[in-house]
Amino acid sequence: MRIVRAISGLWRWRHNPLCRATDLAEAWVALAGLLLILSVAPLVGARVGGAAQDAMQRSVRDQHESRHRVTATVVRALERPPVAVDPDGVSAGGLRSRVLADWTAPDGSRHEAPVMASIDDPETGDRFAIWTDGQGRTVARPLDSATATTHAVLAGFGAAVVAAALIEAGRRIVVWRMVRRRYARWEREWDRAGPDWGRTGAGS
Repeated sequence: MRIVRAISGLWRWRHNPLCRATDLAEAWVALAGLLLILSVAPLVGARVGGAAQDAMQRSVRDQHESRHRVTATVVRALERPPVAVDPDGVSAGGLRSRVLADWTAPDGSRHEAPVMASIDDPETGDRFAIWTDGQGRTVARPLDSATATTHAVLAGFGAAVVAAALIEAGRRIVVWRMVRRRYARWEREWDRAGPDWGRTGAGS
């Protein structure tokens, strides 16, 4: 409705005796920019978001196929690092413990290595879950579908914002060039009128 009112107002304004051709041209450029932002930017966002969603969901499937959740057993607790990091996102912002643990890989091989455990006070024999690849090497938790969708939505929204910004920048450049040409035309007209300005009877 706002666009319809803007178009109808612009159509009535074109008959206004105070309306210059340059004013009308700038108004049409502004309207064209608005229409492009409302039509092109959402389309770009949808296309980019859709492509990102497909790529992210493929990554989710690949990670879930190549990464495995296994159970590790605490051999002994190790000194906690100065900054506790939570790479798996199990307890965001919570403290983690560094332990020496052993586990059996999906291929049947046995492994023992220092890892981060989601246990506050680990003791020998405590069990916890870790993620490994097929050979038992520890890896980060696979991306989940909901997080992938969130990233895709953010990518689509960002693409729409960028497209809208580029269209607006283009509109401003066009208007700026129109204004410069108008000022240049005024200067030429003033230069032609300059020699006779202020003379009695000039231009009569």
